[in-house]
Amino acid sequence: MKRVVVGLSGGVDSSVAAYLLKEQGYEVIGLFMKNWHDDSVTISNECPWLEDSNDALMVAEKLGIPFQTVDLSEQYKEKIVDYMFNEYENGRTPNPDVLCNREIKFDVFMKIALELGADYVATGHYCRKEEEVITLEDGTTKTVYKLLAGADPNKDQSYFLCQLSQEQLAKALFPIGELLKPQVREIAAEMDLITADKKDSQGLCFIGKVRLPEFLQQQLKPKDGFIYEIPKDAPLFTKTALPENSSLEEQLYQEAKAYEYTPDMGKKVGEHYGAHFFTTGQRKGLNVGGTVEPLFIIATDVKENIIYTGQGSQHPGLFHKSLFVKENEIHWIREDLTLEVGETMSILARIRYRQPLQKATLYRMKDGLYVRFEEPQSAITEGQFVSWHINDELIGSGVISKL
Repeated sequence: MKRVVVGLSGGVDSSVAAYLLKEQGYEVIGLFMKNWHDDSVTISNECPWLEDSNDALMVAEKLGIPFQTVDLSEQYKEKIVDYMFNEYENGRTPNPDVLCNREIKFDVFMKIALELGADYVATGHYCRKEEEVITLEDGTTKTVYKLLAGADPNKDQSYFLCQLSQEQLAKALFPIGELLKPQVREIAAEMDLITADKKDSQGLCFIGKVRLPEFLQQQLKPKDGFIYEIPKDAPLFTKTALPENSSLEEQLYQEAKAYEYTPDMGKKVGEHYGAHFFTTGQRKGLNVGGTVEPLFIIATDVKENIIYTGQGSQHPGLFHKSLFVKENEIHWIREDLTLEVGETMSILARIRYRQPLQKATLYRMKDGLYVRFEEPQSAITEGQFVSWHINDELIGSGVISKL
C-alpha cells in the first residue's frame, strides 16, 4: 500500500484531499505545518494557526488517520519572511505563496514526509498532474510530469506552483484538482467534516490574516517622502521610434524598460510614510483626494523615497508590452521544452494569480528571457512571477526584473 502524507492545513480543501486519498486505498498520514511563532514580529492580533491545527486534528480523527504537527517556523522565517522584508526594502514586490510552495511545502515539508516513508505528498491545491513518456533525441525515453490547471476555472491554483521542479512534481498528488469548489464542500458536508463550511484562508501561506503595511513596519522603518502625479501626456510616454536597423533585442529592451521619472515631470500631490511599503498598480492607501480619476502608483523609487502616480487605470505609465526575466531566474517545469539562445516560442502567460491567460511570445536571449505580449499589460511588477503555458499546462516561470 502506497503511503501519502497530506499537508492538512485545517481548511476544507486539504480535508477533502485526505478523505479522497483514503477512499482510493492509500495509507494516509496528516501533517500540520506550524509556520510561525516569532514574538518579535506580530503577524496579527488573531492566532489562526491554533484554531487551524485543532481543526486539522479533528479532521484526522474523523477520518481515522494518524496526525502530527511539524514546526517549520524557523525555516519559514528564513526562507519566506526575511526574503519578503528584503524584497520590499529594495523596492520589489515578492509573492510569498509561490515561494512557500517551492521552499516549504514541496521542499522542507516534502523531505520530512519522505523521511516518514511517504511515497507521495498531497495538498489541497486546485490543479492537476499528468505523466507522459517522451522520446529524447538520442532515442531513449523519459517520464515527464505535467502541471495542469485545475478543473475549476475560478479556483485554478497552478500559478502558485509555477516554481516546482520535475522531482517535486513526481512526488506530488493533487486529489481535488478535478473537482469544483462546491463539490469539495459537498463532500466535506456529507462526511460531516468540521471544515465543511469554513471560510477559505486569506493572507500569507499557512499563516493567515496579515495587514501587510503594519507587518512590514515592524522591520522596515517608516520614512516620510513625497507623492508626485505624472500627467498622461508627459513627453516620456511618446517613446521615440527606434532606428529602422534596430535589432529585435533592442526593440524588446525598449518595450520592457521601466519609465524613468523625476519630480520635475509632474506635481507634488501628497506625502507617504515610505516608498518601500507601496507597489506598482496600487490604488488604495495613498490618502490623496481631489483628482478627477483615482490615482494609481506607476512607479516607486526607494533610493530617493519617492512615489510616482497617474490618474486612472488606463494611465500610459501603467502599461508595458514586454517584460524581462534574468538568466538565473528562468525556471522550466518542462525541462525538455527549454529554449536555447535565439529560439522563440508562442505561449500563453500571466503575471499575477487569477489573471486570464494572455497571448505572448518567449524570446530567449544571451542574458535572459523576454516575454512579449500581444496586448500591453498593466502593472507589470518587479519581484512578481510570470508563468508561461501551452494550453492548460504550465511549463515554466520566472521572476520579473526591472530594466
